[in-house]
Amino acid sequence: MKSALNNLGMGAAGTLSLIVVFAVWEILCRVLDVRDIMLPLPSRIFAELWADLPWYLSHSLYTLWTTLAGFVLSVVGGVLIAVGLVGSRLFERFLYPLIIGFNSVPKVALAPLFVVWLGTGAEPKIAIAFLIAVFAIIVDTVHGLRSVPTDVTDLGKVLRGSAWDFFFKVKLPCALPSMVAGMKVAMSLALVGAIVGEFVSSQRGLGYIIMSAQGTFDTVRVFAALFILAVMGLALYGLLAWLEKKATPWRQVHGD
Repeated sequence: MKSALNNLGMGAAGTLSLIVVFAVWEILCRVLDVRDIMLPLPSRIFAELWADLPWYLSHSLYTLWTTLAGFVLSVVGGVLIAVGLVGSRLFERFLYPLIIGFNSVPKVALAPLFVVWLGTGAEPKIAIAFLIAVFAIIVDTVHGLRSVPTDVTDLGKVLRGSAWDFFFKVKLPCALPSMVAGMKVAMSLALVGAIVGEFVSSQRGLGYIIMSAQGTFDTVRVFAALFILAVMGLALYGLLAWLEKKATPWRQVHGD
């Protein structure tokens, strides 16, 4: 009950802060007579969204689909790679430097190559979202799997549990908070990756809206797409925070 009230209070505070920001934004733009091409009024942005809501929703769903697909692939691939890195010293010595080096390469530079290799459909957007997000999953999962207390590891050896049982009943639950933390970061990165892919080559998605509106100096439409992206990012982060509480009920999260 207390947790629900805290969440309700945080939600109300967040909503109030947004209302204040939009109100100050609206007032300052009107008082200073700021042109729409420089900074549009929030009322103009919301009017734009309302006027073409089905069109914006269609493009938003496409971006959401590519983001979630890239995120899911990054979670599956990142966890498998992390398990291999923790389980095999040879695998870690061979692969970890390659992973770190590849992560240092700007994914924006690779985006045109993925268009050449995978075409102009959803595949290159998903691939870029995966590549941008997977490193966070790998790093946090490796950290979590190596953070199992020594006494717990020794107890597992004394009880002669199988490696399979020890991994799923001890190591994985211990690593779960770190994994979820990595997922929170990866979700935001996957959204960025999907938008980057849409910037390079796309006829759908919020990235396409931003690029096409930028070409015609339609700043109102650009801000409308950015507003949807912000709401989408908040919703996805909130979903992961809710799943974290359900998946780790034993863990006291700060603020509960």
